[in-house]
Amino acid sequence: MEKTREVLVIGGNRYFGKRLIARLLAAGDRVTVLNRGSTPPPPGVRQLIADRDDEASLAAAVGERVFDVVVDQVCYTPRQAAIARRVFTGRTARYVMTSTVEVYEYEDCAEPVSESALDASTVVVTGELPWHEREFVAEYYGEGKRQAEAVFAAGPPFPHVAVRVAHVLGGADDFTGRLPHYADRIRAGEPVAVAVPNCPATYIDVEEIAAFLFWVTRQDFTGPVNAASHGPLGTEDIVAAVAGALGGGHPAVRYQPVEVGAVSPFSFGRSYAMDNARAESLGFTFSHTKDWLTRAVTETIGAN
Repeated sequence: MEKTREVLVIGGNRYFGKRLIARLLAAGDRVTVLNRGSTPPPPGVRQLIADRDDEASLAAAVGERVFDVVVDQVCYTPRQAAIARRVFTGRTARYVMTSTVEVYEYEDCAEPVSESALDASTVVVTGELPWHEREFVAEYYGEGKRQAEAVFAAGPPFPHVAVRVAHVLGGADDFTGRLPHYADRIRAGEPVAVAVPNCPATYIDVEEIAAFLFWVTRQDFTGPVNAASHGPLGTEDIVAAVAGALGGGHPAVRYQPVEVGAVSPFSFGRSYAMDNARAESLGFTFSHTKDWLTRAVTETIGAN
């Protein structure tokens, strides 16, 4: 009989984080969440309250506790990674960081890239940058994740996994507003702004990424791993799914090419295509976007 595991989830009480927690609880794990205390934990989950940007606060909250697995849902900067690494060294057998496809923003992704396209141990960490400023972190999201991965990948060895997550779709609780953006444009007959060129990207269903993260907590491999459904999607694929969810009666969709300036969500001037072969070779089977796109869009648009 499998022993009861102690699992700590840092942040992530909403969207696919709450789905991950539900899976951990259903498996019989003892789950603790760590956050600033503004969001209560789900039933059956213990809570630690701390500011993860404050090393003394984080260390005090963790105390002498030891965890089988830590899942860090909200590590965005190298400074946060360095604090977490110092606090949890010797206190967990496995550290799972949710990273992003956007760590490949400097790689050639015309063809799906494998994890080897980015060796995090070679990424230069620039700790002197204003990583404490929210606006800076938002603007340099991909770079912050790259450098956070670099901190965990540096010696001496730290038992970690960096899950490079594709763009997530689905769920009535999608708080990003990205799919409703398209619904609003379609209803109003307004054009959809797209990049020039407008390239496809990889995606994953909200339930599938929760299932994948849960699976990762029960494995023993380390290092980076891509998490993406099969079947890249272009902006037109997503817009067509949104238009289908809205039904008839709306004007035909028009696209407005934009060479310089803001474009709509899920429109990219470069490809973000990930190869998921490593995860599948380790035993996880991903779905195809055609299997869930219609449902995922309908779930989200139906709630808005």
